[in-house]
Amino acid sequence: MTTVDTTPDTTPRELPSENARMHAASHGKGGVHLVRIDRDGPVHHITDYTVSSAIRGDLDRIYTHGDNSTCVATDTQKNITFSLARDGVGTPEEFALKFGRFMFSEWPEIVTGGRWEVKKVDWDRIVGDHGPHDHSFVRSGKEERYAVVQAEGKDFHIVSGLKELTVLKSSGSSFVGYPKGTYTTLAETTDRIMSTDVSAWWEYNTLEADFDAIFDSVRHIILTEFAERFSMALQNTMWAISSRIIDTHPEIDTVRLQCPNNHHFVVDLSPFGQDNPNVVFYAADRPFGDITSEVVRTGTTPTPAAWTTIPSFT
Repeated sequence: MTTVDTTPDTTPRELPSENARMHAASHGKGGVHLVRIDRDGPVHHITDYTVSSAIRGDLDRIYTHGDNSTCVATDTQKNITFSLARDGVGTPEEFALKFGRFMFSEWPEIVTGGRWEVKKVDWDRIVGDHGPHDHSFVRSGKEERYAVVQAEGKDFHIVSGLKELTVLKSSGSSFVGYPKGTYTTLAETTDRIMSTDVSAWWEYNTLEADFDAIFDSVRHIILTEFAERFSMALQNTMWAISSRIIDTHPEIDTVRLQCPNNHHFVVDLSPFGQDNPNVVFYAADRPFGDITSEVVRTGTTPTPAAWTTIPSFT
């Protein structure tokens, strides 16, 4: 009886193409949900990060030849996430930098660049009958904090941001003086509701900064300018926010904002024999005004390597 060898042949070999070539590639592990509890005493502290890692390098043969000799497994990158968190995570920016630097040191012959993203969500301490609880928490709102560290060669770049910061002001906003045409039906108003879901990204010009303090300050600027400044249009408010961030923080060179205009329309109650003195509104989730901006420090330009995988607003 003849025995047939069914062992698969795993020898790398080229899969040629007459018309195609590899242009760019990266690989890693996305969506690694990491929760760290600091237990230094009876009052615990929770850090909730979702981490994504992807390396760049001479990876073409993984695709074209099935040669995995430069393929740092995505599962390995997952395990590194947890191992690096053992002795503390720091800010999202610090953890992403720590991750990137580790990959360069661990595989210097493979890794020539990469992208490391950390998303942070917050937990509030539950306040019960006896005050804030030592080790019980409730998840905060939709808002998420981001940090993206990218490397080309060994040049690291940091872009930080936030998403889903939902704000609304019931007065202090107008919209007048815009061009009118055949299809214009929107009436001018000097007193309207203005609401948006702020997504903001900002590029650092340094790798050493108090990232937590700057994040808190940027968030404060967004909220303060939105709340306290009379707005001629959402675009006007976005400029006020972006320019103040750059004026306040010399560590930041570029600010990108995306702010959908979440429309609120006064409901006509006259069919029911009622007036509506600007108190009842229809909140339309779609369609929405799609407003974006990119503001840069005078004398600088955005760094392409820092923004290559950041959502493009403009």
